[in-house]
Amino acid sequence: MVKSHLKRIAAPRTWDIDRKTTKFIARPKPGQHTLQLGMPLAVLLKEILKKMKTNKELKIVVRNQEVLVDGKRRYDIKFMIGLMDVLAIPKLKENYRMLINTKNRLYLRQIDEKEASFKPCKLVNKIMLGKDKMQLHLSDGRNILVKKNDYKTGDTLVLELPSQKILDHIKLEKGCTILLYKGKHVGLIGQVDEVKGSTIHFTANKGKYETNKSYAFVIGKEKPLIKIKE
Repeated sequence: MVKSHLKRIAAPRTWDIDRKTTKFIARPKPGQHTLQLGMPLAVLLKEILKKMKTNKELKIVVRNQEVLVDGKRRYDIKFMIGLMDVLAIPKLKENYRMLINTKNRLYLRQIDEKEASFKPCKLVNKIMLGKDKMQLHLSDGRNILVKKNDYKTGDTLVLELPSQKILDHIKLEKGCTILLYKGKHVGLIGQVDEVKGSTIHFTANKGKYETNKSYAFVIGKEKPLIKIKE
């Protein structure tokens, strides 16, 4: 049974929070992201962005429909926001994308309205439902039905928010730009040199590396389509 509370000291290392203030911190409700790659609205708004000081203030803001995640209103302060999700606060005209850095810490990168209108999602699995229908399982828990069969696991789909319309399809192949979101090279941005089986060879910061294919998130063809650096 999942616990309803979480001690600060036991929170995932990917959470960039102070460990020695209060004893407990909000635990996100189970959702489309893992605990390692997601944080609840309460922590992001109070601990990271420091927009509110108390849970009472936080609940008032959220219940007044002042917070959007991927273009949709969210009313639960424990709703989980994960990698590549877009957090918007319309009244402040502020938009953020959740990313991960080389210290293996999740952070919010402020973006403009144009970039907040789309989101890259990694294709983690696919299932044939019929002769010409396929269900795509994406990294943020979405399932999309398509007729084409040219999508491969590891590719990235760029979705329009909040409609989920597919704007672009970026293949995991030689020359594409990737962000490592797991493993010892986490946070690095590089260009793929070769994809061989379950291993990727890539160049980053003028160095040559290799990593597991599952650790890579394609974020562009020749250059990133999203803002990355903090």
